[in-house]
Amino acid sequence: MAELLTKKERKELLKIARDTIVAYVATGQVPPVGTPSKGLACENGCFVTIKQQERLRGCIGNFVSDRPLYSLVQEMAVSAATRDPRFYPMKPRDLDDFDLEISVLSPLEKITSADQIQVGKHGIYIVKESYRGVLLPQVATEYGWDRDTFLKHTCIKAGLPENAWQKECDIYIFSALVFGEQ
Repeated sequence: MAELLTKKERKELLKIARDTIVAYVATGQVPPVGTPSKGLACENGCFVTIKQQERLRGCIGNFVSDRPLYSLVQEMAVSAATRDPRFYPMKPRDLDDFDLEISVLSPLEKITSADQIQVGKHGIYIVKESYRGVLLPQVATEYGWDRDTFLKHTCIKAGLPENAWQKECDIYIFSALVFGEQ
């Protein structure tokens, strides 16, 4: 279980993510990982967030995994660095100044009422037809949002009207073990 990741294992995951980004941006290759700690073999979803000067630079993740966490972290680190459509792919000059945050996720839970969302504890995933939007639990806290504002911004991210969460959307919540280099 992700909650059982030790401080050492968290540092190890951050190092794996950093080494992967640096190697991939410099060479186009994902470096091999030695023998990771036992806790890094759990099969949880995760997001990797890259920041430069405390501003978002890339964030990509996956809710589920059928492989070890360290392997998914590598894939999401490469994707956050080079495939986030909101940013240009990182270049070697970007490697001098970036910080990482990893969010290891609990399974998604479909909810029947927005009242079940606890700001600061839950992230939100909203689905309506082909529209999808997700915001991690720490986003609401970082911006000082209440539950309605959090839902509104998740709808906007999904490309939906800001009040779409009030009707005909599937809303899922999840929690995350969040840790970073800062």
